[in-house]
Amino acid sequence: MSATQAYRHIAVIDIGKTNAKVVVLDAETGGEIAVVKTANSVLKSGSYPHYDIERLWDFIISALKGFARVPGFDAISITTHGASAVMLAADGSLAMPVLDYEHGYPQAIQDTYARLRPGFAETFSPGLSVGLNVGAQIHYLKSTFPADFARVATILTYPQYWAFRLSGIATNEVTSLGCHTDLWNPTTQSYSSLVDTLGIRGLMAPVRSAFDVLGPVLPALAASMGLTKSVPVYCGIHDSNASLLPHLVENEAPFAVVSTGTWVISFGVGGDLEHLDPARDTLANVDAYGRAVPSSRFMGGREFELLAAEIGAVAPEAIEAALEPAISKGLMLLPNIAEGSGPFPGSKRRWIADHAASNAERLAAVSLYLALMTEACLGLIGAKGPIFVEGPFALNRVYLKALSALTNTDVIALPGSTGTSQGAALLTGIRPATTTESSPLRAELTGLIRYRQAWRDALIS
Repeated sequence: MSATQAYRHIAVIDIGKTNAKVVVLDAETGGEIAVVKTANSVLKSGSYPHYDIERLWDFIISALKGFARVPGFDAISITTHGASAVMLAADGSLAMPVLDYEHGYPQAIQDTYARLRPGFAETFSPGLSVGLNVGAQIHYLKSTFPADFARVATILTYPQYWAFRLSGIATNEVTSLGCHTDLWNPTTQSYSSLVDTLGIRGLMAPVRSAFDVLGPVLPALAASMGLTKSVPVYCGIHDSNASLLPHLVENEAPFAVVSTGTWVISFGVGGDLEHLDPARDTLANVDAYGRAVPSSRFMGGREFELLAAEIGAVAPEAIEAALEPAISKGLMLLPNIAEGSGPFPGSKRRWIADHAASNAERLAAVSLYLALMTEACLGLIGAKGPIFVEGPFALNRVYLKALSALTNTDVIALPGSTGTSQGAALLTGIRPATTTESSPLRAELTGLIRYRQAWRDALIS
């Protein structure tokens, strides 16, 4: 029996850095038929900022309980943001709060970790700021809170923690291990030397495939949700790789995927790892099949939110109408708004020619900035072929037009959901969603090439 025959509806737990949701998807069409959302908050109490795990758990259980009645679901899959690991005690409770990856560490801790971490040639994981390398988080927790860390019996990647809460089975998985953690060697498809350097090999849960069923929902949980049959829990997947998975299923390499959310992550499918520059936030992600994929990133969604709040609301039509005037005036924004990542580390945000600019022109320049940053990211990973843009930026016409004109490439927008939920649902064997992608966009913008050169010159001036 195929999965599409066995499953009518798939429930997906989808935890992003900013928001969390539980979605039910139709197995036949791949479309969303029910969704509830909540903010993903960070608690500032205690020894360090940490995620409100029990609030998220209550939200998840409440959502699943509600969906168990209408519309119902036959399987559960999970996707979460990366750069997080969970420290479990022997009884399965949290040995330590789940550290927020945006928490910074004392310089002495950072310096020690820099000497411990493996080279880029082993892990294809760049040295990143704050806790974006999970290895740095583990080193911080172990060296700063040794008595608490002594209680740690098992270390789990973040999606698999929620699978553990549901199924009782503790595992790790390669897409989360392979997203700049320093803990994974993608060429050998095994743990890196860092797990022995940190003395944690015995704590790392067994590695399972994202496509594996770990087990059914635990009986007591199933009863509390009102489930009337056994519901399998799938291992789960890192969110950017969940977004990538439908493209791997449906398209032939080479092509690029730009996954937009809090982070804008670009994947060069069919590329190689030879020319990656760890100093410019390039890395190898590991896809659901265990293969290394050249990738690059910047915090574009967070940057857009900050800038939009500063500038104020403007109708999309007015922003699009302001695009060519912004180009002709040379109105531009230089990186970085969110510091500590991206292709231009160390650059400080700066407006150029912004005197007397309207809010619409400023927002057009923001979208130009995001397109220029994306083009830089794609160039760093040697991306070739059409560019698929999924997530919120797929609704930004100015961004899409600018990206197409800058790259001289077809850009295909995939509006609607971020794609993470659909990708996670594919782990169960259902077919990809029936997409409402736009026709390929190929745009030209007068003066844009000169604008790009001026933007690049300003970066080094």
